[in-house]
Amino acid sequence: MLRTQKLGEADRIVTLLTRHRGRLRAVAKGVRRTSSRFGGRLEPFMHVDLQIAEGRSLDVITQVETLSPFGATIGSDYRVYTAGTSMLETAERLVGEEGEPAVQQYLLLVGALRSLSTARHDPSLILDSFLLRSLSVAGYAPSFDACARCGAEGPHRSFNPASGGMLCTACRLPGSANPAPDTVALMSGLLTGDWANAEASDARARREASGLVAAYLQWHLERGLRSLVFVDR
Repeated sequence: MLRTQKLGEADRIVTLLTRHRGRLRAVAKGVRRTSSRFGGRLEPFMHVDLQIAEGRSLDVITQVETLSPFGATIGSDYRVYTAGTSMLETAERLVGEEGEPAVQQYLLLVGALRSLSTARHDPSLILDSFLLRSLSVAGYAPSFDACARCGAEGPHRSFNPASGGMLCTACRLPGSANPAPDTVALMSGLLTGDWANAEASDARARREASGLVAAYLQWHLERGLRSLVFVDR
């Protein structure tokens, strides 16, 4: 469940990320009434199994079964909640046309929300890993080893979001950042799932990596996430 918005006096439009049909919008009738049979199952972060009936303009949700109640745990911790909100917004922005399959993005989001809800890793690390992997699935994989422009093997010292990652000395562009080697190693680990090295990183590397990941995301989305400014790092 990605997002909800009010419709009329008692209904809501629910934006979903589904395994087989990608991003969808559907109407949950009467869900805002206290007597609603859906209860709190149609809220952001909830992992549910739905039955949907085809409607004239929007499909209608007719049945809901909870698979994983991520919302209860995620909503109780501000750091976790703000990280999760940015994940939901990213997934909605990166998934293309409504109704198009997005299995990899779906599985990635479910896995990230499960990690958040179980406190498997630091929320900030989970978020940055999700952002990098989600961009990669969408076709915007950053390069942290070879030069993103000429392919020369690294390590390299310059990072440029518009060019796709690390740049060698010959390809370096004005305005490129010069992250510390530990920061580059952390971002590479977050992309590949090297959690042992990610957890061993220090606060400075994490702060620098978060700023570069946000810049990379903003470049490829063409505008920043509204929710990212509220993330408690």
